[in-house]
Amino acid sequence: MIVFSHTITPRLRYILDFIGKEIIGKPFQAVDDIEAFRQYSGPKINYSNERITESEFRIQNAKLIFESGYSEQSIECFQSNNYKAFFKTEGDFPFDIFAASFYLLSRYEEYLPHKKDSYGRYEHENGLAFREGFLHLPLINLWIDDFKKDLKLKFSSLTTQRPIAVGKPFTFRPTYDIDEAYSYKYKQWWRTVGGLMRSMVNGQWSTAKERWSVLFRNQKDPYDSFTWLDELHRKFNLVPIYFFLIPKRTGKYDKNILPSKKSMRRLIREHSDRYLIGIHPSWQSGDDAEKLKVEISSLGHISGKRIHSSRQHFIRFTLPQTYRQLIELGIDSDFSMGYGSINGFRASVASPFYWYDLEREEQTQLLLYPFCFMEANSFYEQKLSAQQALEELKHYLEVVRSVNGTLITIWHNSFLGTAQQFKGWREVYEKFILLVEQ
Repeated sequence: MIVFSHTITPRLRYILDFIGKEIIGKPFQAVDDIEAFRQYSGPKINYSNERITESEFRIQNAKLIFESGYSEQSIECFQSNNYKAFFKTEGDFPFDIFAASFYLLSRYEEYLPHKKDSYGRYEHENGLAFREGFLHLPLINLWIDDFKKDLKLKFSSLTTQRPIAVGKPFTFRPTYDIDEAYSYKYKQWWRTVGGLMRSMVNGQWSTAKERWSVLFRNQKDPYDSFTWLDELHRKFNLVPIYFFLIPKRTGKYDKNILPSKKSMRRLIREHSDRYLIGIHPSWQSGDDAEKLKVEISSLGHISGKRIHSSRQHFIRFTLPQTYRQLIELGIDSDFSMGYGSINGFRASVASPFYWYDLEREEQTQLLLYPFCFMEANSFYEQKLSAQQALEELKHYLEVVRSVNGTLITIWHNSFLGTAQQFKGWREVYEKFILLVEQ
């Protein structure tokens, strides 16, 4: 498939690479030679404002692909085949799918002036997907499916296939953030004493009793769900990824067992021997490259493996600074593309994609794996019960499966243990896994 354009920009190459791989398994080829385009006998797309041949599929451009930098865009959404779309133009497709997809994938709107939430993150209320009511959909994948159908109608000889990187029509990737490996065990003595004192002062006698029982090994720690997860993974042949938070010091938002503890090092090694692991940059290292470098090095040293994957703690990141920092420290896969305040598709896509640095106008080698569900969002932010969260999960499973996408979920070991606070969530997760395997 070739695509004609009078000007071939880095943005155009980027989006043709992504959409081409989603449709035919390899990038669309950009050409700027109009005579070569006229003579080409195979499937071809004319990405310009004038028709060139009768045998082409024409998409009129909306100019975003040919601009540089970023500025406020005038975006008006409309319905296209029952879904929202924007950058409406004339041609054989009702809108500029290249420009609209680029706008969402590049997170263009996150470079513009915006309000941050209490954690310093981009507020989901700012986003077009939330404002226009399509946050719950992998809109780009749905557009691409429509685009693929129209191309097949135009070019009967067109052969489409799934990208080799995906490997199968639908992929489920379970991921876990280990923010706090244990509720009571292996804490510094002052944290243990402080916890006991707070429980007694607040009259939480059952909590104090539970803590004592765990510390004296009469009861399993309520956050210890690791053996249960191992059995689940073996039973269903799952390939999970664990992200470990290992700050040098504990803090308000960094409560995990320190990596200096033998118990934590043992837990990391056990998981790195069985599964893929990645760094979960601490709150302290989120704005400090040197601290993050130490954390990545520490996790690599403990596991004996190169660390190349990450997910930001609290999903706290800023573009382009955070991603540039990760690249500089050797990270080539990031799993942070989602919101830490609501579930849904932050980049409106359910396929891995390379990050485009909008300031430098270049595609990077940082591969982003977008997630659409985190149980902590359902519980803390959306105030859903475990059963309501299961219905939410069913929706994401159905819609991602319908577009042959990659479904990535985030769970925490704390929700999957035996803590009374999270009663019912372990059962919901197991029911969900059964649905995935059907």
